Amino acid sequence: MAAAAPGQAQTTAEARTESATQSQVEGEDYHEIAPEIIVSARGVRDLDILAGTSVLQGDELQRNQSGQLGDVLAKLPGVTSSGFAPGASRPVLRGLSGERVRTLVDGIGTLDASNTSDDHAVAVDSLTTERIEVLRGPAVLLYGSQAIGGAVNVIDKRIPRRPLDEAFHFDALAGFDSVNDQYQIAGSLDVPLGETIVFHIDGSYRDAGDLSVPGFTIAEGLRADLLADAAEEEAEGELEASAELREAANQRDVLPNSYFEATSANAGFAIFAGESTLGASVGYYDTTYGIPGRPGAGHHHHGEEGEEEAGAEGQEEGEEQVSIGLERFRADLRAELALGDGLFERFVTRVGYTDYTHTEFEGSEVGTVFGVEGIEARAELVQNQDRALRGSTGIQYYWRDFQAIGAEAFVRPNVTDQFAVFTLQEFGTGPVQIEAALRYETTSVRSPALGVDREFDGLSGALGVSFQTDGGLRVGVNGTRVQRAPAGEELFANGPHIATQAFEIGDVNLSMEKAWGVEAFVRGTIGPARVNFAVSQSWFEDFIYLSPRGEEEGDLPVFVFLQDEADYFAIEGEINVPLVNRDGFGISVDLGGDYVRAELADGSPVPRIPPLRLLGALEARTGPLEGRVEVQHFFEQDRVAEFETPTDAFTFVSASLAWKPFGQDGSVTLLGQVENIFNVEGRRHTSFTKDFVPLPGRNFRVSARLSF
Repeated sequence: MAAAAPGQAQTTAEARTESATQSQVEGEDYHEIAPEIIVSARGVRDLDILAGTSVLQGDELQRNQSGQLGDVLAKLPGVTSSGFAPGASRPVLRGLSGERVRTLVDGIGTLDASNTSDDHAVAVDSLTTERIEVLRGPAVLLYGSQAIGGAVNVIDKRIPRRPLDEAFHFDALAGFDSVNDQYQIAGSLDVPLGETIVFHIDGSYRDAGDLSVPGFTIAEGLRADLLADAAEEEAEGELEASAELREAANQRDVLPNSYFEATSANAGFAIFAGESTLGASVGYYDTTYGIPGRPGAGHHHHGEEGEEEAGAEGQEEGEEQVSIGLERFRADLRAELALGDGLFERFVTRVGYTDYTHTEFEGSEVGTVFGVEGIEARAELVQNQDRALRGSTGIQYYWRDFQAIGAEAFVRPNVTDQFAVFTLQEFGTGPVQIEAALRYETTSVRSPALGVDREFDGLSGALGVSFQTDGGLRVGVNGTRVQRAPAGEELFANGPHIATQAFEIGDVNLSMEKAWGVEAFVRGTIGPARVNFAVSQSWFEDFIYLSPRGEEEGDLPVFVFLQDEADYFAIEGEINVPLVNRDGFGISVDLGGDYVRAELADGSPVPRIPPLRLLGALEARTGPLEGRVEVQHFFEQDRVAEFETPTDAFTFVSASLAWKPFGQDGSVTLLGQVENIFNVEGRRHTSFTKDFVPLPGRNFRVSARLSF
C-alpha cells in the first residue's frame, strides 16, 4: 500500500492506519483493503466500518493512469467504466451509474454535465490526483441521496493540507502509451510563504491520437447488418452507398475519431494556525475529444429543414466528425476550525463553485452547447474521536443551473436547488461497533421554459453493525433506505440523444426513486492473507429507467422515462495472499472478482449490466524491483434488455515492472507495462457504444513518477 505523496498532509489517524497496513504487507503498493479504512473524505476519515471502501494511490494509481476517471478505477472489484469513448468514461459501481453514483472532489461534487449523457466527460484530471476513494456503506449518505450505488471521491493537491518544513516540494508524473501515441505530463509545486502559509500550483497536459484496436472496430452482429445493407444497396444500383457501407463494415485496426487532448492548471494556498486551517484554490480544465460515430448511421441532425436523417443517406451526404470541447473553471474553499477537547473537535467547511461549458462540434461548426453553473457548500461539526460516540453532523446546499442550446439540446434548461441536513454517528470502543446515518433533503427542480416546478422531500437512513476479531478480521451488515429526487434530465428530456442513439422523452410527473438495501461484508486479515468481500441486495421502488416505446422519431427509436420496481444483486471480493517473504524477496497472489444481476419487476434485465469478471495476479518483489503479471477474464453477457446487444467473453493478460532506483521509499518510480499482451478484442458491456468502440489493443506504456 502506498503512503500519501510527499508534501501532502495526513491526519494522525490516517498516518497510523497507513503505518499499520504497511507493517502487514511490507513493500507492497496496492489499493487498500486493510481492516480499518480511514479515508480523507470530510466527516468520514476517522470512521472505519465503510464496507467495500477502496483507496487507489501511489504505484497502483500510476499503473492505472488513463484519460478518464472511469477507466482509472475499472479494475477495482465492484467498479467498472461507462466506456463511451477514450475521452469520456464515468465510474459504474455495482451496475449503477449516472444519477446513482456521486463523483466528488474532496467531498464536493464535480458540478459538471457528465450525468447528463455518457458522451460527456468527467471534469476531473487524474494526472494531478493524489488518491481516489471509492466509498460505500452508511457513510455515503453524508454526500447525497444520489450516492445509492456509492461515491467516488478524488483527492487532489490544489489546497495544501499541512505546513511545509521544506524550501519547496515538487511532484511530477510523465508517461507515454503506444496504443494511441499518448503523451502525458503533470507537475505540482508547493512553496512555504513564511511559517504559516503554503502556496501551491500544478498543471498537466495529455495528448492522444486515435486508438489502435484488434481487428475490426465493429462487433460481429453490427458488421453483418452493414454488409447485408450494402448488398441490398448494390442490388438496387446504389453503388456509392454500397461502397460506403462496406468501407464502414471493414474498418479495422484503428478507431476513427477517438483522439483526446486535455490541459489543466490550478493554484491554491492554505493558512495554518495551530490545528486550524483556511485555504482556497482556483482551477481551469480544458479537454477536446472525438466521438466515434456509429457506422452506417452517421451523426443525426434534427430540427433544421432539409437535413438528412440517420442511415445510408447521412453517409452519402458526408457526415462531419463530431468532437466535444469542454472548459471548466472551478473555485474552492476549505476551512477547518479546531474546537478543542469538548464534544466537537472541529468545524469543517467546504465550498465549490463551477462555471462549465461543453460544446459539441460537427466538423468545425458549433452544434449544441451545454452550460452548467453550480455551487455546492457543506458545513460539518466533527465530534472528538476519542469518545464512545463519534461522528459528524452538518448541512449541505447544492444549486445547479443547466442550459442546453442547439439542434440536439434534448434536455430543456432547468435549475436545481437542494438543501440537506445530515448526521453520521458511530458507537462502540470494543470489538462491536454500530454506525447510523440520517439525511433529510428538500429538492426543487424547475424548468422556466416549460413552466414546471417540482418539489421533493426525502428522508434517507442507514444502520450498520460490525464485529472485529482479535486477529483483525471485521464482519458486518449494513442496511439502508434511500430516497432520491428525479434529476432534471429525467424530468425534462424531449429530443434526439445521439449518445444513446435514442429519442428520449422525460416525464415531469416522475416521483421520488426509493430503495431498500442490505449489505454484508468481511474485511481484514485471516492469517497472512488480506480479504475484502461484500454481497449486497437493493430493492428499488419507482426505479427510473428508459423504456422503448416501440416507435421511431426521425429514424431513432423512442425511449421514455418510466418507473417500476427493480432488484439489484451484487457480489464482489478480493484476497491477497503472500506466498514468500524472506530476505528482501517476496511473492504474493491477488485474486478478485465481481458479479451483478439486475432486473425489473417483470423479470426483464436492466440494460448495460456488467458481466461476471475474475482477476488473478502474481507479484514479485526484490529490492528496488517489483513485477506484476495479471490475467482478467470477462464472461459473456447474453442477459440483455430490448434493443441491447450481447457481448462475448474475452481475457486480457498484462504485465508490469516497476523500478525504484533510490530504494523502496525513494522519490522516483519508473514503470514499464504491457497491457493486453495478446491483442485480444474486448468490448465493455456497460458502454452505449460497445458495438463500435472496442477496448484498446496491445499497449506498451512507460511512466515516471518523482517527488522531492
